[in-house]
Amino acid sequence: MIEEQAVVVGVERDRALLEIVRRTPCGLCGQTRGCGISIWGRLLGHRNNVFLADNQINAKAGDNVVVGVDERALLASSLAVYVVPLLLLLAGAAIGAYLAPAAANADLRAVAGAVAGLVVGLVWLKWHAAGRGVSARYRPVILRQADASCKIETSCLSSR
Repeated sequence: MIEEQAVVVGVERDRALLEIVRRTPCGLCGQTRGCGISIWGRLLGHRNNVFLADNQINAKAGDNVVVGVDERALLASSLAVYVVPLLLLLAGAAIGAYLAPAAANADLRAVAGAVAGLVVGLVWLKWHAAGRGVSARYRPVILRQADASCKIETSCLSSR
């Protein structure tokens, strides 16, 4: 299990709305929530990222908890997100270049094949992710309350 400390910001039936707070501030801006100076922070605002997790311990809003994700599920998801679209992009480029009748069109067809392969990869990823969304294996789970003596800035994950 990959574990991280989070704060419960809301509760919805048997699930909790969690927010991960960085234990150390950003080296560029000193913020522990959101992004203060990067281009993404300016474009998207300084909103906090919240997510749902299974609330097996009946945590309440404001509780500091330890949330976990199965590392095999995380690895499988990472491979699906990065490797499959990349492989389909490369396969599309190779097929496009192979099907080009003349050497002058080979680059254009390779680019078109790469774009087509990437689109197919992204469509597959969307379909694949929809199927994994129902599996409990891929959902984060609240494992336990964080140690009460721990502040959110310090690492308390090893205490059980």
